[in-house]
Formats: sequence, C-alpha cells, structure tokens
Amino acid sequence: MAAHPALRFLPALLLTAVGAALAAFLVPQEFAAVEEHLLGFPQADPGTHTLRPYVLGTLCFLPAMGALLYGAAGALDRYLARQMLGSVAVCIAALIVIWILLDLNDNVAELRRAENPFLFFLRYYGVTFAPMFVLMAPFALLLGLLYSLGKLSNSREIIAMIQTGRGVARVIAPLTTVGAFVSLACLLLNYHWAPWGEGYQDALLEFAREGSASQARNVLYHNDDTHRTWLVGRFPYDYSKGTPLRDVEITTKTAEGELVYRLKAPIAAWDLQTREWRFQDPEVLELQHELMPKFEKLPSPYVISEWPETPWQLVTPGLRPRYLGVPGLKTWLNENRGVEWANRRPFLTQWYYRFAQPWICLVMVLLAAPLGIVFSRRGVAGGVAIAVLLCGLMLFTAEVFLALGDSGYVAPVLAAWGTNVIFVAVALFLLSRRLRGRPIYQTLKRLMPAS
Repeated sequence: MAAHPALRFLPALLLTAVGAALAAFLVPQEFAAVEEHLLGFPQADPGTHTLRPYVLGTLCFLPAMGALLYGAAGALDRYLARQMLGSVAVCIAALIVIWILLDLNDNVAELRRAENPFLFFLRYYGVTFAPMFVLMAPFALLLGLLYSLGKLSNSREIIAMIQTGRGVARVIAPLTTVGAFVSLACLLLNYHWAPWGEGYQDALLEFAREGSASQARNVLYHNDDTHRTWLVGRFPYDYSKGTPLRDVEITTKTAEGELVYRLKAPIAAWDLQTREWRFQDPEVLELQHELMPKFEKLPSPYVISEWPETPWQLVTPGLRPRYLGVPGLKTWLNENRGVEWANRRPFLTQWYYRFAQPWICLVMVLLAAPLGIVFSRRGVAGGVAIAVLLCGLMLFTAEVFLALGDSGYVAPVLAAWGTNVIFVAVALFLLSRRLRGRPIYQTLKRLMPAS
C-alpha cells in the first residue's frame, strides 16, 4: 500500500519544530550579544550587527526549507537527492571525525590543562563547528557526489533516466539544488560565526594554556587628533566586557613631533559607564621645555577622563581580517575610511570573500556532476582523478588570488570571486562535453603533452 503523499512533508514539520526550538534558544542570546556590543562600542556598524539575530534565525529554519522543497519535488528528484544527501552526510561526518582526531593530536596537552577538560572539549569543538563545516562542506559535496553518481552510473540508472527523456541537465538539477542549499548555509555561517569561531578557537587554546586569552598582541594605534600613540602588549579577547588591557604604553607628542609625555602601566581598564581610563601602578615620563625629564610613579589607580580613545579604536590595527565577519569588516572599513596608515586591501578582499567563498560548494557540484556521470568503467577512474586534480587546483588558486588581493596586485573583488569565475567556466565546459555525449577524460588527455 502506497504511503500517503502528505507524509512527504513530515520531515519538514519535524525540522520546523527543531528549528523553532533552536531559534528560541539562540536568537535571544544573539540579540543580547548585539545589544551589549553596540552599547560598549558605539563606533560599530549598527546595521550589519542588528542583522545577526535574523541571519541566525534563518539558519535555524534552513533545513526545514530544504525539507519542504524536497517534499514538493517529484519522485525521481527525491530519489536523486536522497542518494546524494546520504553520501554527503557520510563524507562530512568522516571528514569532521578525521579533523577532530588530528586536532586533538596537536592540542591534547592544552585541552588537558583546562579546569574541566570535558566541558572545555565540548565548548571548544562547539565553537569550531561553524568554521569546520564551512571548510569541509565543499569536499564532502565533491566526494559524496562522485560516489553517488558513480554508483548510479555503474548500475545503469543514469542511462535509464536519460532514456525516459530527461537530459543530463535535468538529471543533475536536484543535485545542484542541494549544492545551492549547502552554499546558502555556508553563506549564513560566514556572516559572523564561522570567521569568529576560527579566531576564538585559538583564544580558547591560549586560555587553557595560560589562563587568559588574547585577541591581539603588541597593537600600535595612533590618534592624529590628539597626537597620542598607544602600544598595547596584550588585548584580552573579552575586552568588550571590561577585561583590562595588559602592558600599556601611551606616548603623547606635539604637533611638530616632539615627545611630551609617556605613561606606562601593566594594567589599563576602560569604564563603559563613566568612559574613564583607569591605570594600575602607572609610571610617567614627562618632558618639559628647558627642564630635565621628570620621571615619577603616579597613585594607583590613576584615572583619566578626558581621553576620547576607546578599546575598540585601539584594537582595530591588531584585528586580523580573516577572523572578522561581515559586521566586523564593515565596522573596520567605516572606521578607517581615508586613514593613511590603514591598509584596507586585506579587509576589502575578505569582505568580498565572505560572500564569494560559500558558493564554492555549488561550484564543486557543477564540477563533480559531469565527472561523476560516466558510461564506462574506465571513465569512473578518470573522472575521479580529474575531480581530485581540479579540487587541488581550486584550493591553490583561491590562496593565490587572496594573496594577490592582499598585496594590491589585483582588485579585492576579483581576488575574492576570481576562483569561482574560473572554475565555473571549467565546470560549464565539462558539462557541455557531457551534454553532447563527448568523452571528458580522453579529451583532457589529448590536451596534455605526450609523456
């Protein structure tokens, strides 16, 4: 007896309930985190930060949207999607397990030093899940699609589908839809949580090793308006919550560049409510015209209320663009518009890359589909070899383009999207060969120089 058609939408209902529960738990926390951040750092871009809870909520319901589309699809499309999703799920689980084992081998000493190793383990790998998923998803799609299509090709199911009147493009349509949904998931994670998690995992290891976590070290900031230069030895990762800065040295000069005042303190804290700087055990070197330098220790805590600098301004030069999401990059670019000393190229490159990198998942599907659909045993091995080669070339090309963008040799937008453009062109070429029934492996072999 055939199942009722409405049962196809049962997974969508279950995933909607799970998504609603996740959203009810995570979204209010994200609203609170955004409010706290904007309160502490009014210079932050409010528009992009305010979107964070809504992006997170969309991410919670994304699996339910995919399940709804799956339920509305035809029987053959659902069958192909199931074949691909099963293989991709196994591949991504295997890749994540391998990554965790390798990471544990490198960091087990730091994890064991934590006060509660088990809770620290859960926190550490919970934080790293988002960047790990974004990193592993393209490779899981490639391996899963090659396996599932190779299996369908060997059993002649692909030929049977084509003989029913469906072209190759129609056969791979549900597969590209899966790739688009995975790309969308990576895009949402790349908005904030994937780059943030990548940077925070290093901070967590430092916290386990030393008892404190630094977001940046030896940060140099110069305020042109006040002619004051700050050198901060260690910036704590949670400086936004009032954790003091360490090893601070502030130098004040005249407009002509003559040294006037230098203050050193092991600890400096900024009060959000009073907007005052408090220095513990400060020492000051004061230079006055026609007098000997004056060196003295000041009372602790030494409070200065007239200095306008905030911790966010100070940490800006020490921020690494690869660890900033869209809100952080937007804030940095706004704050440093027209600033001569600020090198905007790496941040602009990463800004465009936040939107370009997730679509590599879809590019992988477009590459793997024509290589996985084969009509001979020889073609299976050749397609896998070509896919692995193209995957390695894609990784290499992406790193080269990013380096060229950071150094200014190519425009940031081209550095971010160049890899996608090149390999979409390669995928379309391979797909055109497959649509016309031309052999791909033999064609590429003829293009190579004779051995």
